[in-house]
Amino acid sequence: MSVRDLLSPFAAWKNLFRDPVTIIDPLNDRPGAPRYRGFHQNDMDKCIGCGTCETICQNGAIDMLPVDGIETKQGDSGLRPRIDYGRCCWCALCVDVCMTKSLTMSNAYTWVESDPDAFRFTPGVDKKHWDNAELGYHRPEEHQLMAKVRLPMGEMEPETRIESFAEIVNGYTIEQARLEADRCVSCGLCVATCPAHMSVPDYIAAVRDGDYERGLKLLYETNPFSGICGSVCTHKCETTCAARHDGDPIAIRWLKRHIMDQVTFEQCRDIVGGPRPATGKKVAIIGAGPAGLTAAFDLAKLGHSVTVYEAFDKPGGMTRWGIPEYRLPYARIDQDIDVIRSVGVDIRCNVRIGKDILLDELHNSYDAVLLALGLQLGRATRIPGSEHENVRKAVDLLRQATAFEDFGPPRQAVVIGGGNVAMDIARTIARLQKKEFGRVQVTLTALEDLAHFLADPDEVKEAGEEGVVILDSRGPRQVVIENGQVTGLKTWHVKAIFDEQGRFAPSYDETDEQMHAGSMVIEAIGQMTDVSILGDTLTEKLTWNRGRLQVDAGGRTSEPWLWASGDMVRGPDVVSAVADGHRVAQSIHEMIAETEQPK
Repeated sequence: MSVRDLLSPFAAWKNLFRDPVTIIDPLNDRPGAPRYRGFHQNDMDKCIGCGTCETICQNGAIDMLPVDGIETKQGDSGLRPRIDYGRCCWCALCVDVCMTKSLTMSNAYTWVESDPDAFRFTPGVDKKHWDNAELGYHRPEEHQLMAKVRLPMGEMEPETRIESFAEIVNGYTIEQARLEADRCVSCGLCVATCPAHMSVPDYIAAVRDGDYERGLKLLYETNPFSGICGSVCTHKCETTCAARHDGDPIAIRWLKRHIMDQVTFEQCRDIVGGPRPATGKKVAIIGAGPAGLTAAFDLAKLGHSVTVYEAFDKPGGMTRWGIPEYRLPYARIDQDIDVIRSVGVDIRCNVRIGKDILLDELHNSYDAVLLALGLQLGRATRIPGSEHENVRKAVDLLRQATAFEDFGPPRQAVVIGGGNVAMDIARTIARLQKKEFGRVQVTLTALEDLAHFLADPDEVKEAGEEGVVILDSRGPRQVVIENGQVTGLKTWHVKAIFDEQGRFAPSYDETDEQMHAGSMVIEAIGQMTDVSILGDTLTEKLTWNRGRLQVDAGGRTSEPWLWASGDMVRGPDVVSAVADGHRVAQSIHEMIAETEQPK
């Protein structure tokens, strides 16, 4: 035995006063690492129930389920993720993909239960001791599974586009469309938001796969106006897209347009197919806009004989006569309508109800009649001087521009309004001025402040780029007339648009008055339907609600033979008109089916 062996026990005494390296209670006193992937947390104030966590989980450990007290609303499915720890592998992909960053993981890692069902729980709802734990795995800021920024759409420069009515945007290339489609996580919130409930994630997946035939089939399942909607849809779906919580929303409208850009008319016609065997029943539709033609499309495919009566010389309704060609080329309108014609819909143009044919004749000759009138008439400001002949309605001028009628574009114009129609007429006048006078002199005034314009932000931006002077929070007070000629518009600064009860009651600062020079003032403050075709007797019979026809859920009026749909019922929106057309067609078909049943 060596001296070292003899002294070694005494050497251990030096550790007597050191902190122990062992843990007395390892189950309770041993915390996980600060970024340990432990048990899940979910912030209920952030979660929108998009289900991307469920979609990405490769083990099927997440189910989206309803939760008491959480209602389904726009942008929130009302569902919340339930975790099954019998399947979870703690990979944290669900946290990495969460668009709102509501889903995180605490650093807690011990949970003892005798009931195995307890390990299936809904974080944030089923209270746990780690709910408020600050440590654990959170998605790092720089860690991004999907690109944040949408792929920009190529478009003409302002100095080029102001020279003509050529379409502004170019459309995505195949490569661009696939890159944008790759950003979609298939949350499905867009489907619930879309009035027509289009299969958005599925047709975006078809773009990603390059399967345009499948994409086209999906579009036509719900929307026979996908070509038009691909250009001018209000794309409400994008306002609820989960991606907007972590960057830009997916360019859903542009991807719809991309599918339509890749296919031919023949492919559309083949996908749609032909009608069912004829039923012998006849339906008359008044108005060849999206609502009327969607209903006609559905009814014709069901085997009914459908005749559409249109007052103007071409079908399309306000999509043709109210939207300039730089936004919506006429060829795109024609293709959508030609596909509808291909299933046997008879469209008769230049037929005015009440003049060329009476409504009573349609009632007596058809099994059902549908009113699908657009908002053809402009509303008036009724301010002093507004009765002058050079105070014009935007809808009238847009219709004349579409028909290539020379209405004498002014050297200087003032537009009243902050919606898309106001932007459309301002930009139309700007193009006509550029062509005739070589310069743009258009001023646009709106009651709303810029952040609350009703117009699409892209429309506002592009109008400004094209030389339109945009003045927000200005209320029209008087059209100034000198020596019998319009010389401009006086406005006051708007202090508030609504009163304390939320009623429309603008108030002004009368000391802040401005004069806007112009030889023409254009009113673009709203539209209404011309219902004079109904006649006094029928107008009295029908039930009305604040100036609009009152209809049931299927669009049926108080007169059992008459239905109504589209802008005259729902307001101006193409995709809403399409959805309305589907509803009304189903209601008419059900009525026809009931009358065929033996009594």
